[in-house]
Amino acid sequence: MQGPTAVPAQAVDASVRAARSGRHAGFGWLVALIALIASAPLLVALSSLFVDTGDIWSHLLTYVLPEAFTNTLLLVAGVATITSLLGVSLAWFVATCEFPGRRFFAWALLLPMAMPGYVLGFALAALFEYTGPLQSGWRATFGADTEFPGLGPAGASILTLSLVLYPYVFLICRQAFASQGVRGIEVAQSCGFRPVQGFFRVSLPLARPWIVAGVSLAIMECLADFGTVQLFNFTTFTTAIYRSWYGLFSLQSALQLSLVLVTLVLGALLLEKRFRGASRYTSTASAGHSRLELGKPQRLSVSLYCAAVLFVAFVLPASLILVWSVRSFGVEFDARYWHLAGNTLMLATMAAALITTVAVLLAFAVRYAPGRMNQALARIATLGYAIPGTVLAVGFFVPVAALSRWINGTLLSDSGTVVALQGGLSVVLLAYMARYLAVAHGPIDSALLRIKSSIEDAARGMGVSGLRLLGRVHVPILRPAIVTALLLVFVDVMKELPITLMTRPFGWDTLAVRVFQLTTEGEWQRAALPALAIVLAGLVPVVILSRRND
Repeated sequence: MQGPTAVPAQAVDASVRAARSGRHAGFGWLVALIALIASAPLLVALSSLFVDTGDIWSHLLTYVLPEAFTNTLLLVAGVATITSLLGVSLAWFVATCEFPGRRFFAWALLLPMAMPGYVLGFALAALFEYTGPLQSGWRATFGADTEFPGLGPAGASILTLSLVLYPYVFLICRQAFASQGVRGIEVAQSCGFRPVQGFFRVSLPLARPWIVAGVSLAIMECLADFGTVQLFNFTTFTTAIYRSWYGLFSLQSALQLSLVLVTLVLGALLLEKRFRGASRYTSTASAGHSRLELGKPQRLSVSLYCAAVLFVAFVLPASLILVWSVRSFGVEFDARYWHLAGNTLMLATMAAALITTVAVLLAFAVRYAPGRMNQALARIATLGYAIPGTVLAVGFFVPVAALSRWINGTLLSDSGTVVALQGGLSVVLLAYMARYLAVAHGPIDSALLRIKSSIEDAARGMGVSGLRLLGRVHVPILRPAIVTALLLVFVDVMKELPITLMTRPFGWDTLAVRVFQLTTEGEWQRAALPALAIVLAGLVPVVILSRRND
């Protein structure tokens, strides 16, 4: 009888290394595939560099680019400052302090996420216009000859975008501060510091990755915004791109301008990476949910502060839209609105599921195979957030249409069947994925930093690795971040307009398309009804997520 054959330890080690190398190569190919798909519009835009645009580029360089560059930087600086101040302060109060209305504000402060920037903008513009209540009250109080201190195009754009985008910072930072608990503040108090000093010395530094992630999302939304800045006639890169396309009828110039915009975003992402560094952050929270007890004046001040932000950012503009909707309901509402709402919800659900799945796979693959190449490819895959929606639409439409022509000319040439992939939802979803992959990837990637490598090592010791490790270990831990990513993408897709407008199947209208059609005709009050429907539909997942995470 022959006994078991002994296997040399060197042979086992070599086999394990070969297996790991194969898995790493597989994850590397996965990251490369996601980056290639997401960056396809960028490659199309790069190809425009070799196209001569004649005198159009010199015209843009002389008359458009200087103003667009200055205004874009001013807009980014203003929005980043205000969103970080609002989002971080509100998140810390709600997550770590006890005050009247805290549970209400925990979800209510997310409500502005459901409102498109151009809707909030025209509601605020109605308040500040010459015949609006603010200027009328000003003239009645200080006299008709006294000039009203308006915000101007820059101030109005910054204020509007800040009020719409601060929930990105609030949502991500609230999760970070909640995971910290009050232990850090208690340690600071035991060392003789007041709670406010403990916030700046302990809580704020520990939350830095989440703050940077939230502000980065707000900045990229700001760089890609068109409706708000166009409403206030504030020239930025996005309006320059649209004017180049629709005013000068030069798609190639629009693509070249988008490359300049992408360069700015790449610089911002590199700065974000430098600020985050290579640190790994873990939770300091205890099992309990204790919060700081404030004095009576402080509790009242915090409640008033939260209420004021909520009133200006949501209650006031939503009330105006509701009044206009009631006035126009008899004229506007019919059976079409049920189809518009169904199409909008279906498209947002499909996009949220697809994009969040891709974001989880991308973040996990880079963590599992953290080479410089994979990290660079992941950055490329998330650059689409800064590319204007119209450029993404054309960037995917062109190659998909070419693929359809190739299929019809080769595989189906004798069958009599004709396919038109560009006429379905594939182009819409691909463009959404490129546009919003960064939205889902930010919170998931930040949450991955909190998972200790010892947990993964323990799972591998029990024979769990690869995608099984993702499904059995990471996904349960990442569940709050995954739900956050789903919500962010869902609400963003519901409000998205250019991609839907240009790449939707024939007759596949959504609520955002209806708003565009009416506002193009100058029917602002008639546009209030579909705008209100977008806001109401976007409220449902906001409320469910907020109460689940509270």
